Amino acid sequence: MKIIYFDCFSGISGDMVLGAVVDAGVDPDVLSNELAKLKLETEFSLHFQKATKHGITGTQAIVETPENSHGGHHHKHDHGPSRHLSEIFDLLDTSDLKTSIRDTAKQIFDRLAEAEAKVHDTDKAKVHLHEVSGIDSIVDIVGAVIGFEQLGAEEIYASPLSLGRGFVKCAHGMMPVPVPGTMELLHGVPIRQTEIPKELVTPTGAAIITTLAKDFGVMPNMTINQIGYGAGTRDLDMQPNLLRICIGEKSPSNNIKHRHDPALGFSDSIEIIETNVDDMSPEISSYVMDKLLEHGALDVFFVPILMKKGRAAIKINVLCSSSTRDLLIKTLLTETTTFGVRFYTADRVILNRDYVEINTEWGPVRAKRGYLNGDLIKTIPEYEDCKSLAEQNSVSLQSVFQEALRKI
Repeated sequence: MKIIYFDCFSGISGDMVLGAVVDAGVDPDVLSNELAKLKLETEFSLHFQKATKHGITGTQAIVETPENSHGGHHHKHDHGPSRHLSEIFDLLDTSDLKTSIRDTAKQIFDRLAEAEAKVHDTDKAKVHLHEVSGIDSIVDIVGAVIGFEQLGAEEIYASPLSLGRGFVKCAHGMMPVPVPGTMELLHGVPIRQTEIPKELVTPTGAAIITTLAKDFGVMPNMTINQIGYGAGTRDLDMQPNLLRICIGEKSPSNNIKHRHDPALGFSDSIEIIETNVDDMSPEISSYVMDKLLEHGALDVFFVPILMKKGRAAIKINVLCSSSTRDLLIKTLLTETTTFGVRFYTADRVILNRDYVEINTEWGPVRAKRGYLNGDLIKTIPEYEDCKSLAEQNSVSLQSVFQEALRKI
């Protein structure tokens, strides 16, 4: 299995990702030709140049638009055009890009909008995306997705993200580093605080890696075939301002398993945390579930059990990655009445998946498609999309769901 590992020792930004994929071998002309399919209303130019940081040479991506005609692209916190999420989705939907590229880019922008909406206490459909909706940021995100496809990435992993400190000027004024939108994206993600008084992780970079990375931590066992360095625009005094990506074949490991079995499909390992509770209010249980999911749990479920002396109780089950296990254990110990938890590693079988958009008479619904050995075996409409359309149009949830199933 071909994977990409992001070594974020100096953080991550959208232009550093673009530079890294080109440095690793993606043809810049292919990137430009694919990005031209976006049909942006404003012209832009994309070019790449070599840059040396503390003796290490990488590739710097430069996106020039009327918004930053001075060149030298980086993630700016100035006042460019402000788009809503629906406008960006329309831009992607009317493009000639492959469906898989459009859908992945949508996931990244959707995650950005959710984070900004939470920070500003509004709905993601209403939030203004400000700097991350500028043409250069759109090019960064869509270009990154194109680059990953060109590299043949099946999975993406990343190191803990290195954060800077201080303040930066944004559309809303002076903001602490990381800016609130970026910080919201980092829920459940391992980070490493540095003393560097700069913004190392930008909203665009955070959105890309937190949406697409399967796990964060040490580099998985792998055979490295390609290495790329993406250069940032700033020169850091303490270390090279570079993003390193390693591309290669993932190897079997006792800690991180991922294999393909013709009889099963893809399988890997996850962490399972359990605890039995017999003295906690049901209202608290609901709160605990929300907190666990907020802190990165893949799934949470409660099982009714009967304990000694006939006491009715629940067993709390939490599925998670190894990178979020310790935080989730802490959440259980601090938010429930339990005095201890159990945890262990379990193998699981999962389907390859992607997303497709289905047009119903009430609006678009995303649907998740599952593949076994390359064959499509199921398509399931997304509940939240169906619920939203049902509420907006005053129709039953079943009507929307069944209509989506008919259009599959």
